[in-house]
Amino acid sequence: MSQLQETNQTLDFFCDFDKISANVAEVEMSLNTLNYLIGKEDLRKGVSEIWRRDPKAFDVLGILIAVRDEGKKTVVDVEGNVVLLKSYFESADKVVEFLNGTGLAEIFLSRRIKNLVDYVFGIETGLDTNARKNRSGHIMEGMVARILSENGIRFRQEVYSSEFPELSVLGTDEKRFDFYIETLMKKYLIEVNFYSGGGSKLNEVARAYTELAPKVNSVIGFEFVWITDGIGWKLARNKLEEAYNTIPSVYNLTNIFSFIKSLK
Repeated sequence: MSQLQETNQTLDFFCDFDKISANVAEVEMSLNTLNYLIGKEDLRKGVSEIWRRDPKAFDVLGILIAVRDEGKKTVVDVEGNVVLLKSYFESADKVVEFLNGTGLAEIFLSRRIKNLVDYVFGIETGLDTNARKNRSGHIMEGMVARILSENGIRFRQEVYSSEFPELSVLGTDEKRFDFYIETLMKKYLIEVNFYSGGGSKLNEVARAYTELAPKVNSVIGFEFVWITDGIGWKLARNKLEEAYNTIPSVYNLTNIFSFIKSLK
């Protein structure tokens, strides 16, 4: 517990600008078309003009209010009916209703937005922060992969249980393991994660691995290994202790070298 690291975040953790730029590029032409509406006092006329030329341009309106999946998102209309958000992009009149209802009409008229492409780049940057939890896991996988490589350990990543008929004890659900290492003596199936904060997720993970490890270890020649770190475990110490007492091979980024030594 005293070895747990506070964070594994590097500077590239906060924003994935390649992904953000790619998302903006997909809608850039439509956004440039909608720039025509900025500063327009007669919004209805401007919308009608664009609708006649390119009605598909309005399909990107959802991202202007930071919504990605308009096809599933529902809202209550002025008559109290529950409708799909994308239904507002099916006619010029509905588009005007959407712009007025969301407040975008006033934003356009006041020119508080100068360019929709730049505006959406900002929105995408904000939305990208939701992916940080996943990035933390990917960073941890990268750190483990680097440590293994630097120590001459051959491994594979993202290996599925279906590769091994012997693992029928895991049931019909296919399980993906983060790493797979094979030696002359054993086949190691490895999960890695990092938690800088607490939450129910830690309890769920500890419980899941406590159930998974005995099943894997019951198969001759296989061993389950869990490499985890992060001060989030200080808030779930009891669950980690339970798992530690059940799973023979639990490591963090400090004592992972004990595992590497045993491999060698």
